[in-house]
Amino acid sequence: QVQLVESGGGLVQAGGSLRLSCELSGGNFYNYAIGWFRQAPGKEREFVGAVGRRSDVQSYADSVKGRFAISKDDAKNSVYLQMNSLKPEDTAVYYCAADRTGPWYISRIGHEYDYWGQGTQVTVSS
Repeated sequence: QVQLVESGGGLVQAGGSLRLSCELSGGNFYNYAIGWFRQAPGKEREFVGAVGRRSDVQSYADSVKGRFAISKDDAKNSVYLQMNSLKPEDTAVYYCAADRTGPWYISRIGHEYDYWGQGTQVTVSS
């Protein structure tokens, strides 16, 4: 059974940075695109960014483009979300998710993902 574990959340001041990690176990890491989503209190879950099976296949939400960046470490079965220039509106629970898909495809749609992590809280103070 594939499992995803996020880490790296916390409290940071506006303008600061955090790096979230997502480690996949129980499956072949190379078969999955990894997406990041977030959900703020009272709001729907939203797409943040994703990386395909190929590291050069990436997509970001307009709200984070230029501030957030995704990277992969295949040797560690891990994906990272580097978040810079954080804003209070970035406060949310962040989830990573895995989508078993082809090498060139990544999705922005949550229900297309097969496995989800438990989430990690990111709080940005003003």
